[in-house]
Amino acid sequence: MTSISNRNIFLLVFLSCISLLAAAFYFEYVLYLDPCPLCMMQRIAVLLVGLVGLVGFLVKTNTGHVVVSALMGLAAIFGISVAGRHVWIQNLPADQVPTCGPSLEYMVDTLPWAEVLTIMLRGNGNCADLSWSFLGLSMPMWVLLWFVGFLFLAVALIVRIKKLA
Repeated sequence: MTSISNRNIFLLVFLSCISLLAAAFYFEYVLYLDPCPLCMMQRIAVLLVGLVGLVGFLVKTNTGHVVVSALMGLAAIFGISVAGRHVWIQNLPADQVPTCGPSLEYMVDTLPWAEVLTIMLRGNGNCADLSWSFLGLSMPMWVLLWFVGFLFLAVALIVRIKKLA
């Protein structure tokens, strides 16, 4: 990591997030795997990490990179919490899985935003479906691993910048 500039690391974070979102849209629109509420929240968290990465690429000061790294860490923690809850729901026994709720489109049309957000973060029975896996890991588990990587990268960047100062 020492030979790569901070700005290029942030660019790689941004491009990684763009790739993750492109994969999500591929699964949705090509493979017809409809996202559950927690999947949508994970997409938002990936978008946040990606936007922070883009800002980090545009910033040219070490102080700015520390701030951006901290923001990336916070966005990754949010993503870890959402993806972790999703993995937890997927591993619940069948009799403990929450009931399926209304569609996101219906909730947005009929409920206040605060309630929609609360329901989305809670998850439902749709979130327990295991419709795709790779190397024995579900999609939320892969996303969780990405968020853990982004968090470690954010911490490593802060440590690296502080050593240079």
